[in-house]
Amino acid sequence: MQPETIQKLIQARLPDATVTITSHDHIHYQATVISEQFAGMSKLNQHRLVYSALKIQIHALQLTTRVPEEALA
Repeated sequence: MQPETIQKLIQARLPDATVTITSHDHIHYQATVISEQFAGMSKLNQHRLVYSALKIQIHALQLTTRVPEEALA
């Protein structure tokens, strides 16, 4: 799967998100997702929200989620 495809799937579910996807081999992916929708959510629930956006399960996805710093002020 192309990193751009993963990014589009996540942004379709989280339109306000800043999503960065990297992969060196199209098997292992690193994703950083920053969204105001994560405010007040546990990391587990943040990750569940992101995974719910993906149409297929990606086993080799290193996921980092967080709320934008300006939303924390």
